[in-house]
Amino acid sequence: MIKHSTEQKQIVDWFNNTYTKRGEWYLRPKHAYYIYLEVLNAKANQKLLDIACGLGRLLEASLEYNVVPFGIDISDVAIAKVKAKFPQLDVSVANAEALPFEDNSFDLLTCIGSLERMIDKDKVLNEFLRVGKKECRYCFLVRNSQSTNWMFFKKFLGLKNKAGHQDAMDYNSWSQLFTMAGFKIANVYPDQYPLMKRLKRRSFWLKTIDYKSVVSIKTPIDKANEFLFILEKK
Repeated sequence: MIKHSTEQKQIVDWFNNTYTKRGEWYLRPKHAYYIYLEVLNAKANQKLLDIACGLGRLLEASLEYNVVPFGIDISDVAIAKVKAKFPQLDVSVANAEALPFEDNSFDLLTCIGSLERMIDKDKVLNEFLRVGKKECRYCFLVRNSQSTNWMFFKKFLGLKNKAGHQDAMDYNSWSQLFTMAGFKIANVYPDQYPLMKRLKRRSFWLKTIDYKSVVSIKTPIDKANEFLFILEKK
């Protein structure tokens, strides 16, 4: 039995309830997850760990890259659903603050849209570094506290999801957190899927979108709704 703090138990309950009631509707489609594997330059036989894997969308996408995927999530409901749908995947219920893997185990590590919900980020990032190999590449999607969406809906209107520990930080704060923890920043992109959907809408849904190519924009990175950080060990 995994021990959780009071805050973590609240998060577990919220996600269990969300995955039970909303299921697949809570997530982006599988093709939205290709971009993370592309910017990581994922290759066959590399070991990949997806932290907070949810219902396994990124793991499902990773099978097309012939990597060796592993996933953990704090939600037992999510893991049960992944095992039922993808019995071939190696997934388990675990706390990101104490990963059940040996040192230097993985070539690639992803954490998509979840790091901002984690309580002790320093402990979590230390665990990420511990299980990554020397040349491990990391991909984190994290929320921007200075985006129009966050400032208006979450702060001004008070729609922040407290039960799920929804949180955000600005670009400089995320960058400092990562570098102080022992990472070096290889690249940063704005969240890609909203940009891909925008291109699709502008063409009246007639244009074929390459979900594996980065969409570049002129908007400053610190204005992005979410940041896509590609990191390496220092």
